[in-house]
Amino acid sequence: MKKGTSILHLKRLDRYIIIKFLGTYLFMIVLIISIAVVFDINEKIDKFMTNNASLKEIIFDYYLNFIPYYTNLFSPLFVFLAVIFFTSKMANNSEITAILSNGIGFKRLMKPYMIAALVIALITFIFGGYLIPPANATRIKFEQTYVDPRKRKTGDHDIQFRVGPGTIVYFDNFDMTSKTGYNFSIDHFNNLQLVSRLTAQSIRYDSAYQWTIQNYQVRDFDGVKETITQGSAVDTVLRIVPNDFIIAKSDQQMMTSPQLRRYVTSQKERGMGNIQAFQIEYHSRFANVFSAFILTLIGASLSARKVKGGMGLNIGLGLGLSMAYILFMTVSSTFAVKGGMSPFVAAWIPNIIFILIAMVLYRKAPN
Repeated sequence: MKKGTSILHLKRLDRYIIIKFLGTYLFMIVLIISIAVVFDINEKIDKFMTNNASLKEIIFDYYLNFIPYYTNLFSPLFVFLAVIFFTSKMANNSEITAILSNGIGFKRLMKPYMIAALVIALITFIFGGYLIPPANATRIKFEQTYVDPRKRKTGDHDIQFRVGPGTIVYFDNFDMTSKTGYNFSIDHFNNLQLVSRLTAQSIRYDSAYQWTIQNYQVRDFDGVKETITQGSAVDTVLRIVPNDFIIAKSDQQMMTSPQLRRYVTSQKERGMGNIQAFQIEYHSRFANVFSAFILTLIGASLSARKVKGGMGLNIGLGLGLSMAYILFMTVSSTFAVKGGMSPFVAAWIPNIIFILIAMVLYRKAPN
């Protein structure tokens, strides 16, 4: 057999480990997500009943979308625990020792682990980037209706951004319920010189970029000459919609990866500064793909050696490292949103730190 072909050839040992890995991964998902669903029902049952949510909506609109979202979100954790659990069991049964004593090095042993991690990474990437976001829209709408209406987008204040070359708009405040902005202004510049300024008491969004400006005044500047025009109402076209600048915390969860990329690019061009959460979400989806490989390497290296404490010690170490990983993700995301850290760095710093841990543990793994 040629060398290129033999790399793809799976032996019985490879198939055994892949099946063990994926089977344990699915077992962890079913176990932990089932517990999460029970606790979630217990926490929210009163709100479901108070707000008259139907059983059909609870099952199909909420929980059938709740399960894939949280499964994908905590997929790195499930990978880590699955690897530690079944590898520790193999080591405790002296299976790892038998494999290594037959001349199979630890590097070769990692091949089926990485194949299984690749399968999980691809599924995570496809679901997280393309399939789950539309389902999130249904789940979040349900939460806003029956669980916590405060999560609805209600409005914002001091909104300023660019809508085109040399055109800046400003809202003193905007109310999403009425789709009306107050103390509105739009400035037109030519070579950094103000040539026109419109101010209005209010502006209301109709549809498809159509807006109605009420009680307005337009000041046109031509050198030292100024022309003032006033009116009670006028219809106009602005290439913006309220969702462009009124953002809820969960909006990024409802966008596919291509939509997130286009949205971030568009908002950057408009000079909007509230896109950190969207950037973190975008970069995190790619970081999670690589985390499957990093955490698999850590889990296998950590639990391949038979220890006196048995499986309990390895599982305890695994849980500790899992919590540390989630902590790094949370802290770095907070710094990116509120502390000025790059969203790219925030999304990748847990992987950077843990790949260093993986290298140390890999060097100490049995051979």
